[in-house]
Amino acid sequence: MSADFLYGIEVVINGLMAGVLYALVALGFVLIFKASGIFNYAQGVMALFAALTLVGIMEGQVPFSHLINAIFGTDLHYFGWTVPALLAIAVTVVIMIFFAWAVQKFVFRHLVGQEPIILFMATIGLAFFLEGVGDLMWGSDIRTIGLGLPQGGSLWIEEATASLGGDDFYGFFLDKLDILATAVAAVLVAALVAFSQYTKQGRAMRAVADDHQAALSVGISLDFIWILVWSIAGFVALVAGVLWGVKSGVQFSLSLIALKALPVLMLGGFTSIPGAIVGGLIIGVGEKLFEYLVGPLVGGATENWFAYVLALIFLVFRPQGLFGEKIIERV
Repeated sequence: MSADFLYGIEVVINGLMAGVLYALVALGFVLIFKASGIFNYAQGVMALFAALTLVGIMEGQVPFSHLINAIFGTDLHYFGWTVPALLAIAVTVVIMIFFAWAVQKFVFRHLVGQEPIILFMATIGLAFFLEGVGDLMWGSDIRTIGLGLPQGGSLWIEEATASLGGDDFYGFFLDKLDILATAVAAVLVAALVAFSQYTKQGRAMRAVADDHQAALSVGISLDFIWILVWSIAGFVALVAGVLWGVKSGVQFSLSLIALKALPVLMLGGFTSIPGAIVGGLIIGVGEKLFEYLVGPLVGGATENWFAYVLALIFLVFRPQGLFGEKIIERV
């Protein structure tokens, strides 16, 4: 096989791995939208907040230390201990579940029956509020997540594949962190699909998505389902925040990963879990291949805009996405 063909295969593999991560972020949007009809603009900020909280707990940082020091004139920053990673993750999960309960209790419970644009604006306010709270709690410094995850290219894969293309091919370069992140994301995506399809709570969640009044009539609690959905979305945000935070550091630009999920949702459909998976894979492979094949001809950096152009094309010709339901309104 030619070296160019093998490098193309490498690009596709890296695109598939990126696509799984995109799909993971998109699933947070899909789950909330299916159960409540709310487009959660705050999903990216939830990933940032979860990652900041995890790092802060692991490092033993005093929450709101800057605010406490400013008010009382103290110099508190750390408790003087560190927390094991698994315990810190468990505590962070509990915090994200509490956040889900608070969001339902104090925000969306009072907005039931309102227009979708009002609910959307509420999530924008929630995003800015959560970003501000994260800044006050943990500060705005760039952090690293010390989970001991492997990083750098896999020499074993590189050496094992170097003989495929002769002297011009040096083997597939696949980052070990990307491989691990892909495996974790794939397992979580599969678990979410299985939960949605085969559990009692998952079926109740789909019933709420189809018809709120019918779900209420058979004894399904909307409050419980919405808290459950926001809790799952919070856990998804934690996983996404950790995986992306390990790759690029925990910083406030991490909240922008939600923007990458928007083209995925437009391709797959806002109400389809399989659509989020397929859309993520298409975006991941498409942007990598486009950069590899067309990028050198147009000056590069096509990954920054390719996904949005593709999404725009879908909005023009198939606005419901690949798996979304076509909405027909009778006039």
